[in-house]
Amino acid sequence: MFEINSVGVVGAGQMGGGIAQAAAESGFQVILSDIDLARAEQGKQVIAKRLNSAVVKGKIDAAAAESTLARISPTGSLTDFATADIVIEVASENVELKEKLLKQLDGICKPEAILATNTSSISITLLAASTNRPEQFIGLHFFNPVQVMKLVEVIRGLATSEATTAAAKRVVELLGKQPVEVADKAGFVVNRILIPMLNEACFVLEEGLASEEDIDNGMKLGCNHPMGPLSLADFIGLDTCLAVMEVLHQQLGEDKYRPAPLLRKYVAAGWLGRKSGRGFYNYN
Repeated sequence: MFEINSVGVVGAGQMGGGIAQAAAESGFQVILSDIDLARAEQGKQVIAKRLNSAVVKGKIDAAAAESTLARISPTGSLTDFATADIVIEVASENVELKEKLLKQLDGICKPEAILATNTSSISITLLAASTNRPEQFIGLHFFNPVQVMKLVEVIRGLATSEATTAAAKRVVELLGKQPVEVADKAGFVVNRILIPMLNEACFVLEEGLASEEDIDNGMKLGCNHPMGPLSLADFIGLDTCLAVMEVLHQQLGEDKYRPAPLLRKYVAAGWLGRKSGRGFYNYN
């Protein structure tokens, strides 16, 4: 089996930072990039704050936090991924952006390296076709927050090899996560079920059936969900929810996947949820 010692993560935001932290905590050398070095270093600083909080709470000791941070190398250049054994792309849910990044990485990474994408809905086969190594391309869909959520959907493209799948699943297990292999179809499993439910909550709100609070309380108390659908949509990011719904609608072609007009309106207004300070709720 291909041995993996170093992990590259493209994107130092909430998801990318979480993946980088999990990899570093598991003993991997991590290269963490973003659009520039300042953004990558900012991502590492966020990880440092999380680790410090864990030390204060007694969950880890200071030495463990220090060694985890020492294994993370921020960069603003994709060329630094030339030494990585596996590179996980964690860019926004945009096909053109992902294809552009993956083409660049394909030309930089060593021939035996595995390329992976954290897409939550886009076809792995489609993204693999933008590289010259479709056999070494795979989907690894982590869930937010990465440091808490145990599931990783492992999605094989049409050409993904058995060796690549085995190596990727092994990495997921070493990160302390549970790999679940699913088919390469729009939305995969979790988002195929979850995001349309959140979208339907937007329709319910738009139609005036109940307030934001009553919709969320109804699902929490009536279905025993830990978070209401509108709160969860704010947590995920309304732009991400919209992007997934658009992929589902386009690729599956059914009206039941049509994005709610209210969801489109909020995204157009810049009300993206917690990360922007305003979504279905006000966080400022």
